[in-house]
Amino acid sequence: MMGVMQISRRVDYGLRAVIYLSNQDPQRSCCLAEIAGQQGIPRKFLEKIIQDLIRSGLVRSKRGPDGGYALARSPSEVTFQEVIEALEGPIAVNVCLEDHSGCDHLPRCTMLGVWHEVQRKVLDVFTRTTLADLKRTPCQTSLSSSSLSSAA
Repeated sequence: MMGVMQISRRVDYGLRAVIYLSNQDPQRSCCLAEIAGQQGIPRKFLEKIIQDLIRSGLVRSKRGPDGGYALARSPSEVTFQEVIEALEGPIAVNVCLEDHSGCDHLPRCTMLGVWHEVQRKVLDVFTRTTLADLKRTPCQTSLSSSSLSSAA
């Protein structure tokens, strides 16, 4: 069994929802059932995710018979980092990077430099990757064939 550094289901679903919205006509609003059905996201969970994305200004809602949800900004202006932080707060690859006072080993830690480098590289990719970068692009099966692999 392989250990995995994992993106939460909440972030995965949130990213899938905004990527789906980025592929729609910007004038069109998508209903919750459509997004949930197309992306295989449980509707109740998506409701909570969408509310956080609205609060953060990434998604807008429209009431009425042709109401629903749409991106609030152009796909080229919405980064992975913004979506992740809207759903879970600041990104930290290890708890010691977000709360320095919480670790007794910090004064003698030999791993801190590694965590800082990983943090810097992860944030670099998440900051540079916009929804427009993924627009209508099928998922890559191998990172080496991905257009983003040169960023890593």
